[in-house]
Amino acid sequence: MRPVERALAPDLARGAMLLLIVVSNTAFHLWAAPRGPSGWHPADGSFADRAVQFTMITTLDLRVYPLFAFLFGYGMTQLHLRQTAAGTSQRDAVALLRRRSLWLVAIGLAHATLLMAGDILGYYGLLSLVLGWLFLRRGDRALKWWIGAATAQLVLLAGAPVLTALLQGEPGTMGDAGAEAGYEAYGAAEESWLAAAGTRLTTGLYVTFVGASGALLGGSYVIFLLGFWAARRRVLEDPGRHLPLLRRTAVIGITVGWLGGLPAALAHVGALDVPDDAQSEAGALTVLRDMTGNAAGLGYVAVVALFAHWWAGRPGRCGSRGVAALRAVGKRSLSCYLAHSLIFAPLLAAWGLGLGAHLSSATMALFAAAVWLVTLAAAYALELVGHRGPAETALRRLVYRPGRRHRDR
Repeated sequence: MRPVERALAPDLARGAMLLLIVVSNTAFHLWAAPRGPSGWHPADGSFADRAVQFTMITTLDLRVYPLFAFLFGYGMTQLHLRQTAAGTSQRDAVALLRRRSLWLVAIGLAHATLLMAGDILGYYGLLSLVLGWLFLRRGDRALKWWIGAATAQLVLLAGAPVLTALLQGEPGTMGDAGAEAGYEAYGAAEESWLAAAGTRLTTGLYVTFVGASGALLGGSYVIFLLGFWAARRRVLEDPGRHLPLLRRTAVIGITVGWLGGLPAALAHVGALDVPDDAQSEAGALTVLRDMTGNAAGLGYVAVVALFAHWWAGRPGRCGSRGVAALRAVGKRSLSCYLAHSLIFAPLLAAWGLGLGAHLSSATMALFAAAVWLVTLAAAYALELVGHRGPAETALRRLVYRPGRRHRDR
């Protein structure tokens, strides 16, 4: 029987996501730059630097991770459906996904300790362990109910306090201007690799376990469940059947996401006068930016799906080599994600060459894009010779028990 062709949109979304992730993480590597109350982006710079900061706060910060969460949930469900369709029992399919989640937690914590404190593999691995166990075998009706409940939970716990603070004209009431700047938890300024590793491990443990627990309690896991729901309907595999949904999601999601990040971006560049603590990591403007990030993440997924549908119908498919290269990155997303840190950390951190002290927001963004292009070239080269990424190969060997047939592609 002829194998089913691999869907284009999920791989394109993962490839584009990695570019957005590597750019959005750049602020953490500018370890010598002065920071404002947000503790995130540098507080100074040229016009180009301020333009990059403004753009990142509006369009990238906490907007890419929801995209990752959606694709993570989507991929889990794809794998579960493929396993069961191939004859694997529900019990064995769930056990396979459980092993995969546990190994991702281990890989994520190792990645955080060795190179990048803000690792998200462990965080999503733990979420997938819990949410997969709770929801993968539930029916559509129960899944929809929980999506609604999680959305209400997110709005009530995060949205209501933000709205109250903004309507009362006191956006600083939620803030803490004296809080430790978030970038310090990444250890990039440590001159000793060992000391930096200790800081990174502490941060990695916090992000993985406290962050995942907060997501479960706060309702932000809804984006994961939406990935489950969309995969059951093959929204990305067959975008042509879901064009109205995708168009609405793209327009509404990106509009809400960008408008939600706009006040924080304006405050950061000084165009909006608000109390300093309103811009802190617990401040109302930052919480508003983060809460609306889910909408932007969904919008970005929809845009990629719409592009995949449009491109597949183009005569001659102009730019096919570029699309193939981007798709190759998406198929090797784990390897490319880890490769970013292998390049970034030794070159930028104080314990390495220390180049992070000499770059600005604009030059750092260019450097990040160049790193992504390196992984793009490497992934495309592997695609041409028919090889998986090294991390994907290693994870596959860890997850599948010897002698079992490999049913994921």
